[in-house]
Amino acid sequence: MRSIVLLSVMLLTLGGSQPPVSAETPTSAKLDHILLWGRSIDEATAILAVKLGFQVRPGHDPGGVANRYVRFSDRGYLELLGITRPNPDMDPGMGADQASLHGAAGSRSFGIYSSTLEQLRTALLDKGLRATTVFTAPAANPPSGGQLKPSQPDWRLFAFEHQPLSSNLFFIDYAPGYGMQTIVADDQIVRTHPNGARALSALWLLSPDAAADRKQLAKMGFSGGEPVHIPRISARGYRVPVGTTYIFALEPDGPGISADALSKGGPQVLGASIAVTDLDRAQRWVERGYQQELKRYDGALGESFLAPTQDDLGLFIEFHSSSKN
Repeated sequence: MRSIVLLSVMLLTLGGSQPPVSAETPTSAKLDHILLWGRSIDEATAILAVKLGFQVRPGHDPGGVANRYVRFSDRGYLELLGITRPNPDMDPGMGADQASLHGAAGSRSFGIYSSTLEQLRTALLDKGLRATTVFTAPAANPPSGGQLKPSQPDWRLFAFEHQPLSSNLFFIDYAPGYGMQTIVADDQIVRTHPNGARALSALWLLSPDAAADRKQLAKMGFSGGEPVHIPRISARGYRVPVGTTYIFALEPDGPGISADALSKGGPQVLGASIAVTDLDRAQRWVERGYQQELKRYDGALGESFLAPTQDDLGLFIEFHSSSKN
């Protein structure tokens, strides 16, 4: 399986804003994955596996940009990216990400899954959003899980000629059987993590204006945002449901972590919330990895603790109990 980022991120970073739109929320929509750059692919892999207790799956290294995966039972995932050689072949989206990150770790792009890609794109075009054409994975891609024929595309996506949000959004759909293993047990193993992680519950979208992101999400069909306050990172904004998952549209709440991150790196994906089966187990693992005691707090998704990953990964990883999701 080739990394979807080589083809998708080209569409993602043209910037800008759009007129008001309104669209029906696709019932299949949910947060799909986050593109997470590490300072190097090996360092990012070690942090996710050793310090945080995730199972990291192999990817590819086309053109000097390697990718790896952390896949969850709900089919969401983190895609890790890292440069592996000088002067790598980078598409414009990758170049824009790196220009923003200045070689540091972090995330600027994410995808939402929808099984009604064409209908959603048409609705957004009708309401004024300049969605790109639907881009399909090349038919020459190798089978992704042993069940797809080489001529069957793995995935399709569209982005925007001018991004409606403060970070780069794209919508993606997959071919039947994509990512599945030839044996069901193999697929279950792939998504079983030592820290008990089960789902990518939410991402934290940091910008100077949370209300603007909330408004744009509502215009794309994702309404019902409720006020949320995260004192741990000095941020406030809105919790917007996207199917069974959430986007937290956040802005700084005075001086503190969020204000510093925005000043240093601009709009970004500041964090991700991960549901785990056993919060005690996950906390013990992370405390061992970082050799420090971590305190729990009453988060937007229930009892939670925050892994101190901002310096390592450029974003925070929040763990919460899956029973609270």
